[in-house]
Amino acid sequence: MSRINVPDVATATDATAVVYNEVRKIAGGTVPNLYAVIGHLNPALLTAVLDAEATLASGSLSKQDLETIKILVSARTGCDYCEAAHVMLGKMTGLTTDTIKKIRLGQSTGDAKRDALIHFVLTLHETEGTLGEHDYAGILAAGYTDVQLLEISLVFALTIFTNAFNRINDTEIDFPKVD
Repeated sequence: MSRINVPDVATATDATAVVYNEVRKIAGGTVPNLYAVIGHLNPALLTAVLDAEATLASGSLSKQDLETIKILVSARTGCDYCEAAHVMLGKMTGLTTDTIKKIRLGQSTGDAKRDALIHFVLTLHETEGTLGEHDYAGILAAGYTDVQLLEISLVFALTIFTNAFNRINDTEIDFPKVD
C-alpha cells in the first residue's frame, strides 16, 4: 500500500479534477496510481510532467527509444512501479518480450542502434552523467543527433524523478507485474 493516502480520484475537484481528466484521456480512462498521488499533492506539477511527456512524444526519438530508456533506467534504479508500467508500454510499441528482458538487464538486443542507446544510458546512469568524448562520439556514430541527446536527457531525468518519488511513496503497482 502506498504511503501517501490519496482520496478517490472520482471525488477530485478544481485543478486536480482537471488534470485527472487529462490523464484519463491519455491513459484510456484511468488515472494510474503515480499520477493520482502527484495530482493530489500538486496538480501543477503533474501538468508539467504531462507536458514534458507530450513534448517527448512529439519529438524525434521513436516510441521504442523512449520506452527503452524508461525501462532501462527504471530497472537500474529499482523502481518496480515504473518498470512494470514501461514494460507494458514497451510491448505496446512493438518491443518483444525477449528484447525487453535484454534492455532490463542492459544486454545487447542485436539491434546496433538500440544497443548504442542502452550503452549510452547505462553510462549516464553509472557515471552520474559524466561522459567521455568516446561516449559522445559513440552515440552520434550510432545515428543519434544532438537534439536527440537533449531528448534522451529529459527522458532520463523524468524517469529518475518518477522512480525516486515512487520509491519514497512505495506507490502501489497498478500495472502487470514484471517477473
